[in-house]
Amino acid sequence: MINQTKNKTVNILLWLAQGLLAIAFLIGGSYVLCQPVEALTGKMSFVNHYSVFMVKFIGACEVLGAIGLLLPSVLKIKPSLTPLAALGLAVIMVLATNYHFTHGEASRAPMTIILGAIAVFIFWGRWKKAPILSRSV
Repeated sequence: MINQTKNKTVNILLWLAQGLLAIAFLIGGSYVLCQPVEALTGKMSFVNHYSVFMVKFIGACEVLGAIGLLLPSVLKIKPSLTPLAALGLAVIMVLATNYHFTHGEASRAPMTIILGAIAVFIFWGRWKKAPILSRSV
């Protein structure tokens, strides 16, 4: 009985984490994708250090990661993609944290660390603790 309650709690926490992280990356990634690079330069310093292609690629990866956090699990079609999306977003956050530290922006690193930790929690939870099963065909 305790294990079922614990698993149910973990599952609820995972769904909340997936939803919140998906919203954060969907908003951030969409902003990067939809705005001209010139409009981003004052708000996001990494834009000044990477090509337009790389900036847009990062935004696209964030949007696709956000979709991957929810869509496969909600539809129960290839739900094993959800932890992989979380892992991909965690990698992006590790790289973003490294960028902030190496460019004298340590004050911006806590947010990337928090987002990365949530992504790692989702990866662990959906891979090991509470995976979602595929819909029966």
